[in-house]
Amino acid sequence: MPASRRTGEARRRGDELLSIGAVLAFLRDDFPEVTISKIRFLEAEGLVEPQRTPSGYRKFSAADVERLAYVLRMQRDHYLPLRVIREHLDAIERGEQPPALPGAEARPGPLEEADRELAAAAAVAGGVRLGRAELIAAAEAQERELAEWEAYGLVQPGPDGGYDGEALQIARLVAELGRFGLEPRHLRAMKAAAEREVALVEQVVAPLRRHRNPQTRAHAEATARELATLSVRLHAAMVQAGLRARS
Repeated sequence: MPASRRTGEARRRGDELLSIGAVLAFLRDDFPEVTISKIRFLEAEGLVEPQRTPSGYRKFSAADVERLAYVLRMQRDHYLPLRVIREHLDAIERGEQPPALPGAEARPGPLEEADRELAAAAAVAGGVRLGRAELIAAAEAQERELAEWEAYGLVQPGPDGGYDGEALQIARLVAELGRFGLEPRHLRAMKAAAEREVALVEQVVAPLRRHRNPQTRAHAEATARELATLSVRLHAAMVQAGLRARS
């Protein structure tokens, strides 16, 4: 049964409230990637506000289920970030028409997204230094999430305990992946692949970095940046090709 029909069924039950497990069952057929952790995360992000029993258990109304289905649909079908989805929900609550959705032809593919992320990383990398609370706020994350990212080696503070622009970019991307149900343990393969790519780049530029000529050492850094960009774009192109082959 489609999620819209199930939420309609929940609405016909009147004031009956659903447990988080029942909500999961309502949504799972249309959104097989959804988990209890995902629902809790969306609650923490303020996308849904279930009632609580005196014992602290969550109880969801039919309207809550509809909001969750809307959020999941906008993420899956339109790749909208939670900030934009929240704006849509706020507009709907005010009785207004939500912003127009991007068409499929307007959505960037993995290769275009890789270029955008590289440009964004370059824009924030220079001179940025954030404290822990600032990084959490900028990544729209929570303390427990940052602690978990650090435990898996995805984000690391510098020697002074602060975070640079690249750490911020990684944190934002890890947070976005988390909104699709991908947890830090799922990202270990990506980290391992990145470390192998770093080793390949290092093989090329290490002899140049050891050179006494400052211009040669500067050339080494420029070469490393170019190789890193090509590596990321190659990875994105392979992902894009793989997805197209499966469609």
